[in-house]
Amino acid sequence: MHSITERLRANIDASIAAKRQLLDDSDLQIRFAAAVAQVVQRYRDGGRLYIAGNGGSAADAQHLAAEFVSKLARDRAPLPAEALTTDTSILTAIGNDYGFDQVFSRQLAGKATAKDMFLGITTSGESRNILCALEQCRRMALPSIVFTARNGGAARALADHCIAVPGAATSTIQELHIVLAHTLCECVEAALFGPL
Repeated sequence: MHSITERLRANIDASIAAKRQLLDDSDLQIRFAAAVAQVVQRYRDGGRLYIAGNGGSAADAQHLAAEFVSKLARDRAPLPAEALTTDTSILTAIGNDYGFDQVFSRQLAGKATAKDMFLGITTSGESRNILCALEQCRRMALPSIVFTARNGGAARALADHCIAVPGAATSTIQELHIVLAHTLCECVEAALFGPL
């Protein structure tokens, strides 16, 4: 039992340490504010947000899309958002016909308009299908954000807004990505619908 409580305390300590680093990183906060401002402008212009990730980050993409379409903290009109991770027919068709690397980029090519924006979530910054999606955004002049970690990996050079959080473990990185996602949605709600 003692080792379980030690593991829990160690994980909480790691989470707190990473969040303190995030709290002290003013450059990251400036980059995040610029990304949020562009999402707000896209919504004002009638656009939508497409979101994608793999594994736990796929779940985070769906989580965030749900909060935009439903609500985070207040009753308000729905905001158009879509996780590109949910349609098994599309995912398996593209994966089978074109390869797993194309499962998000091909959806962007078929769905996104010039008014929209893309958010990719990859803890490594090296997820090939996220990189392909970011390359597709470049081809379409579609603004992009990536939530990633450490040095940002290859995604850093492809995304318009690279938000690379601290953290050694994937679990800690994903916790910070959720903080960013909730803050993004909360800020968009406030900008478009006024303060609570």
